[in-house]
Amino acid sequence: MSVETTNTQATQVLSDRINRLAESATIAMAKKARELEAKGHSVIKLNFGEPDFQTPDHIKAAAKQAIDDGYTFYTPVSGYPELRQAIADKLNRDNQLNWKGENIVVSTGAKQSLANVLMCLLNPGDEVIVFAPYWVTYSEIIKVAEGKAVIVDGSFENNFKVTPEQLEAAITPKTKAILYSSPSNPTGSVYTKDELRALADVLVRHDDIFVVADEIYEYVIFQDEYHSMGAFEDMHDRVVTVNGFSKGFAMTGWRVGYLAAPAWLAKACDKLQGQFTSATCSIAQKAAYGAITGDMAPTKEMAKAYLRRRDLVLELMKDIEGFKTYLPEGAFYIFPDVSHYYGKSDGTHTIENSVDLCMYILNEAHVSLVPGVAFGADNCLRFSFAAADEDLKTAIGRIKTVLERLK
Repeated sequence: MSVETTNTQATQVLSDRINRLAESATIAMAKKARELEAKGHSVIKLNFGEPDFQTPDHIKAAAKQAIDDGYTFYTPVSGYPELRQAIADKLNRDNQLNWKGENIVVSTGAKQSLANVLMCLLNPGDEVIVFAPYWVTYSEIIKVAEGKAVIVDGSFENNFKVTPEQLEAAITPKTKAILYSSPSNPTGSVYTKDELRALADVLVRHDDIFVVADEIYEYVIFQDEYHSMGAFEDMHDRVVTVNGFSKGFAMTGWRVGYLAAPAWLAKACDKLQGQFTSATCSIAQKAAYGAITGDMAPTKEMAKAYLRRRDLVLELMKDIEGFKTYLPEGAFYIFPDVSHYYGKSDGTHTIENSVDLCMYILNEAHVSLVPGVAFGADNCLRFSFAAADEDLKTAIGRIKTVLERLK
């Protein structure tokens, strides 16, 4: 039986649900990078959204202590009560979100938190307005929940931010929720307090619409203040805040995320999670408790490093013809417009879109990026600057060299 026949038969046997689901573009690019490495090439990976720092020592120590103290059993589905309360305390203190421990559900990463919320809110055909460019998983989670993603594009000229007028125009009787990230993956754009208030002013006229605010990059911010839409009194009970420990505390492998929501929705998410995964790892939860109640100095130092790297990358990109850049205000990505190269060729390869350019850079420069089409913006590529300075310099130098071949 041929591989092609096997794949065809598999498609026929598998559910429509899984056949409709796209593979994560970031994971797909990582797979291709590994294939090149297996052939002996040195690939610089700027495709993953993963801090290159080690988890701070005091967080590791909390995990080791948890093992020694015997925290090796199942925990409540929504997490240890003391962790949930510590998260609620943090949200009250730092984000002006008036939640209690009962409003918090701890999950196996913020991705599961997003899935929990959308699976609990959506019925088939319900619409979710997604601010684009968007994280690759948003549209796919909405598919799994049998909803429909309605994409609203933030313009390059407006730092990829959606305006109140765009939001109002996208709302229909089927709109159940809006979903956005700030700081944004993939752009690093951050909504100001005034911008969030203007969006909220639209939503207060539509009191049956919920907001899912992905704030996973909250601690990777290059300005003085961070604001949450849920802090507005007239929006508090309609905003679900999703966050986690992976980015700000360099804890990607620990897999701890959380959501903060009205009690009725938190209970629904607990119910769903109880049938899918139950609680996340007990040891990881104790590490998360150590993170959220402990020393924030390492987190602040990481943010300073990302800021330095952002400025380094922007300076280096000035030397690449045709790259249109802007100023990311948070996260560790830049998402330049690279459409200057579309239609160009080196005599062998012709570049038509972001996938072509991404694969050209991977195969010729051995630098792994993510095509913008995966984030709903085919004119762009996502660069992660969560990498060592020397790797960033080498990667952008290689990219400049191979792009000069395209005429």
